[in-house]
Amino acid sequence: MVVSCDSAGGIGPKTLDRVKVDGRTVGRFTARVALMEALSAGADPICLANTLAVEPEPTGIQIIKGIRDEVRYARLDSRIIMIQSTEKNIPVSQTGVGVTVVGTATSRSLKIGRCRPGDAVVAIGIPHVGDEVMKAEKERKIPDTRDVCGLLSLPFIHEIIPVGSQGILHEALTIAGDSNLRFTLGRDLRLDVTRSAGPATVALCACRPLLLKDVFRSIEKPVNLIGTLN
Repeated sequence: MVVSCDSAGGIGPKTLDRVKVDGRTVGRFTARVALMEALSAGADPICLANTLAVEPEPTGIQIIKGIRDEVRYARLDSRIIMIQSTEKNIPVSQTGVGVTVVGTATSRSLKIGRCRPGDAVVAIGIPHVGDEVMKAEKERKIPDTRDVCGLLSLPFIHEIIPVGSQGILHEALTIAGDSNLRFTLGRDLRLDVTRSAGPATVALCACRPLLLKDVFRSIEKPVNLIGTLN
C-alpha cells in the first residue's frame, strides 16, 4: 500500500489568503501533488480523501470541482473513490486544503530504490512557487500527472520523484539514499537546486546516461541534467 498527501494553506479566494486564486485552482494543484507522488512510486491510486478547512459552499464545492478535474485529467476517474470533509461549524477567513491518496502496488511495480550506479538524474520542469505557478502552467514549464505517466511507460526510467518545497537537491539526495547511492551535483546548472518547487513544479527521474536523449524527446517540458548517482 502506498499513501501520499499534500496540503495548501493561505492559497485561495478568501479574505486572509496570501496567494489569491479561485477554489478550483487550489483544489486541482493540491490533488496533482498527491497523485503525482503516488503514481511516481508505481502505485495505482484507488482512493482520494480531501479534508477542507472551508465551508461547504461556495468555497468547498469549488475546491472539490478542481480536485475532480485533476483526477479526470489523470484519467483515473473511472477507478478512484473520492471522499471529503468540510468545515460546517466555524466561519473561516483563510483557505486550508488537504488531499490524501491511497494506492496499491506490487513489489515488482514499486519504483523505490531502483536506481543504479552511473544513473543520470534529470529535472523535468522549473521550480516555481506562489503567484508564479499559474503563469508557469500556461507556459508549459511544469510537469503534471500525464507527464509522470509518460515517464513511467519508459522502461529505462528507474525512478521518479516529484519535487516540492524542499527543493531539487533535497529530493536528489533522497532518490540516491533510497538506493544506497551517492548523488553528485553537476556543473554549470541552469536551475536553483535549493529553491522551493511549490506544488511539484519539478519531477526528477533517474535513467542510464546513454538514454538521456530519449527523455528529452519524450517530454515537452523543460528538461535539465542535474547530476549523477554512484
